[in-house]
Amino acid sequence: MNPTIHSKNPDASRLYSWRRPSAFILALAMAGSLPACSGENPADSDPDPDFDFSGDLIAFRSDRDGPFDVWLMTPDGEESINVSDNSGNDGDIAWAPDGSKIAFASERDGNTEIYVMNPDGTGLARLTNNTDVDRFPNWSPDGSSIAFATNRDGTSEVYVMDSDGDNPVRITDDGNCCNESPTFSPDGNTIVFRTNRDGDWEIYSMDADGMNLVNLTNDGQADGDAVWSPDGSKIAFSSTRDGNTEVYVMNADGTGVERLTNNAAVDRYPSWSPDGTSIVFATNRNGNSEIYVMDADGDNPMRLTNNFDVDELPVWRP
Repeated sequence: MNPTIHSKNPDASRLYSWRRPSAFILALAMAGSLPACSGENPADSDPDPDFDFSGDLIAFRSDRDGPFDVWLMTPDGEESINVSDNSGNDGDIAWAPDGSKIAFASERDGNTEIYVMNPDGTGLARLTNNTDVDRFPNWSPDGSSIAFATNRDGTSEVYVMDSDGDNPVRITDDGNCCNESPTFSPDGNTIVFRTNRDGDWEIYSMDADGMNLVNLTNDGQADGDAVWSPDGSKIAFSSTRDGNTEVYVMNADGTGVERLTNNAAVDRYPSWSPDGTSIVFATNRNGNSEIYVMDADGDNPMRLTNNFDVDELPVWRP
């Protein structure tokens, strides 16, 4: 079955009674697997010839077709397409640095594992294969490695493996849940991740081998969703430090924190445009989770998705 291209404002006839929790602390504390659901692999069919998979794209996850799938859309939101269409939930999306592959977590085979596919959904390959929860993949800048989080040692720890899934190496050893959402710096020398080792969710940095841990946020509130700017000088993240979940930016060393969004809604999951001038993010300011884009300084927010379902976890193609 070929995927279907959707217009910017699809006629959403379904309104699910279940939704991802909107409270940031609750959402951030969910370190387990995606919701249980029996899975099946999608047909590795020919991609839809009417969608340009080679251009500037934003990947995101949405439940508009039922379970959460990986979708792609143009940066103006005018066209979108489901590329992972299957009956198991998919999420935790990461582009390869050259934009040729998408890594993601999926429960399609019964538990949460990491997979990779071409942007059009073809060439699906499973990278991890165990009975534990493997999530949050992120590519090294040279494309040779993937950092991820797994509870295979009993608590959630950060590992790095080859991009084909071989040679997994543990680089955090906290022993107290949880360490997750690792993200390589553009030069490959540093990884930022979120951890509750201090009793609350903070953003830490460490060398790519796990050495030299530094708490970058250290504010006693829930911080997470950390992503590097393309030039490595800034880190965008989300935090509850001002009473509700907003998107912030800070210098790579944790100084110079600036708030980019300011409303009573939950604003999360920032991701930079390749040129560093814009940031996409998810927000429920319209009553359900939609994807917006704004200038890198927080100005000119513009809504990209508009339907009754959950659109979240946007990731801009490098």
